Amino acid sequence: MAEGNLRVVVTGAGGWLGLATLEMLLGLFGADFDRRVACFGSNARALTLRGGMRIAQRPLSEIGEIQRAPSLVLHLAYLTQEKAVGMSSETYAAANRAISQQVLEALDPIGAQGVFLASSGAAWRTDDPTAPASVRLYGALKVEDEDRFTAWAEEAGAAAVIARVFNLAGPYINKRSSYVLACLIADALADRPFAIRSAKPVYRSYVAISELMSVVFGALTRPSPGVVRFDTAGEGVYEASEIADAVAVALNRPRGAQRPPQSEEIEDRYVGDGVTYAALCRDFGVERVTFSEQIRQTARFMAECT
Repeated sequence: MAEGNLRVVVTGAGGWLGLATLEMLLGLFGADFDRRVACFGSNARALTLRGGMRIAQRPLSEIGEIQRAPSLVLHLAYLTQEKAVGMSSETYAAANRAISQQVLEALDPIGAQGVFLASSGAAWRTDDPTAPASVRLYGALKVEDEDRFTAWAEEAGAAAVIARVFNLAGPYINKRSSYVLACLIADALADRPFAIRSAKPVYRSYVAISELMSVVFGALTRPSPGVVRFDTAGEGVYEASEIADAVAVALNRPRGAQRPPQSEEIEDRYVGDGVTYAALCRDFGVERVTFSEQIRQTARFMAECT
């Protein structure tokens, strides 16, 4: 990546995955960053990285106007499932399909040689009657996107990396009151007892963003282009109480968590099948980031950027 001349085009650049990736690319490209990276989002604004670096983001509607050049497109722009709750299903679906169509129509004109689609673990729940309607809709739209970008890659003879993203860790984490890991780290940073709100078992498996994107770029730049699909999954699966204990050890806090009495509800398991992902890590020589280090990286960012 550093020695080549590929441009990286990022949609949804202001989100968690986008900002963390921009920081990685800044470290990789240095003074050449502005020439080699183009950012797009819902509107024109300045994105700020740790250390004060400001990056210009252009409206997604302008993506097709940039000069043609060999490019890798990281498609991270999407209205998340939380947005679906406050919208009609028709409006929500139309908005997300319009975003994807804008990106698809721009791929050939701007010179895309590969695309990364950040899909979601929700794609596995489209036919799950126990899942909320918003999750089923979100997952179904992600499956549509997986098929559309796969078709583009196969027709264009280009690369496509389709990752169903489950649980991430690392800098630029957002929605800190929603994610299990972020909530527990927030407890540790505030020196308060760990609090787990769920009475049913909660299982998660975490991957560092730096690790994920190293795999993505490895797959996008391999000599033989094609379509690569995988779930993200860490090397361990942890129940919420085990996550709390891991946070306590990593951040040197007392162990133990407050929790409602255990119920017999169906467990909350949001864990991908990590077989393909682990093989890709091995193939590209990507060193796995331990869960303890993921916690420390995430906590460092949360402490610095309150």
